[in-house]
Amino acid sequence: MKQLFMLFSLLLCLLLGVQAQAAKQLEPLWQTADLPTPESVLYVADKKSPYLFVSLIDGQGDVVDGKGGIAKLTTEGEVIDKEWVTGLNAPKGMALYENHLYVADITELVIIDIEEEKVIEKIPVVDSVFLNDVTVNSSGIVYVSDTRTNKVHRYQNGKVELYLDNVTSANGLKALGSNLVVGAGQELLLVDAKKNRLVIAKGFESGIDGIEMIERGEFIVSCWVGLVYYVHGDGRLELLIDSREEKINTADIGYDPTNKHLFVPNFFKDTVTAYQLK
Repeated sequence: MKQLFMLFSLLLCLLLGVQAQAAKQLEPLWQTADLPTPESVLYVADKKSPYLFVSLIDGQGDVVDGKGGIAKLTTEGEVIDKEWVTGLNAPKGMALYENHLYVADITELVIIDIEEEKVIEKIPVVDSVFLNDVTVNSSGIVYVSDTRTNKVHRYQNGKVELYLDNVTSANGLKALGSNLVVGAGQELLLVDAKKNRLVIAKGFESGIDGIEMIERGEFIVSCWVGLVYYVHGDGRLELLIDSREEKINTADIGYDPTNKHLFVPNFFKDTVTAYQLK
């Protein structure tokens, strides 16, 4: 009996040790201020010098006012060009494919030529109300969510079409091959090519905003109210940031997989904060 108890204790200690090693944390690296209402950060793995795009609403999130734009920062938080592109309305999620940056802007999918540093097309999304996040797969197919209509639209071959409906508060998107990861309210869904839906994780304390894959089957997920979670492969949620009491929002995150740096836009604080994932 004593030996059995000792064996059980050893197994428990080993289990706790594994859990302790698996615990994740975010260590602050830097913070850049004076970025008017930043909503999304996109890490660009440029071969010469990686950099960040930051979408700036600079006003209300659903108002057509021409005040919004895109800023360009170094990965160390230095501002390269605060007005890299201007004349947008309330730009939010962004995605990159080849030389084009795709941006969700209320009811339009905006395409920006990165080399020319200018808008080349604004594509109206029929029946949209509040376009929020954008992702693009390896084939160049673009997906954009509409949070207020619970839909995800698809853009390919120059046309926009409805891809998914009845997706509760559809927001964060991440294309993984022919699959699509979707932040649907307080659930993280995996949608396959046949549009079958599987719940990856649930139990988030608020609606999902940004999604970044860290390892196969593991994600970091932000909730706009001030929450950032690590989602483990078994669906377990690990809370990394809770800044609700300080009223620091955590909007659509970006991630540098090489250095394991997470970039978090703090919506109402007009800042972007970088963290080291450990």
